[in-house]
Amino acid sequence: MYTNEEKAYLIAHKWAVLATGRTDGSPQQAMVGYMLDEEGRILISTQVLMAKWRNITRQPRVSVSIPDGRVNLVVYGMAETVDADPERAELSADVLAVVLGQDRPDPSAIVTWLDQDNRGIVRITPNKVLFHTT
Repeated sequence: MYTNEEKAYLIAHKWAVLATGRTDGSPQQAMVGYMLDEEGRILISTQVLMAKWRNITRQPRVSVSIPDGRVNLVVYGMAETVDADPERAELSADVLAVVLGQDRPDPSAIVTWLDQDNRGIVRITPNKVLFHTT
């Protein structure tokens, strides 16, 4: 799905703007930390009580913008929510390690925190990529 340049750009960054659709059709945007998985999907950890989670469960079409000055990569795709363990804990451990720049935590050690913070994973499968370099 990605060119080598696009993939390198996505891996080099960890903050993005996620756009979802509100019930009235207007856009809702949120700054999010993310990672790119081995299959080219974007993974985001978020609280399940947030508007972006509710919007995605109702309307899974999303866009993700990764800006860096005048350079911007935009990914359009379909989002799905992951809120069941062990998959949620495994993916959350991956995202935390990338976004925080730390060693990957043991997934079983973060389940209680994920439950207390009502966290889940948004997984976005891309279907279109636009890379603006100037």
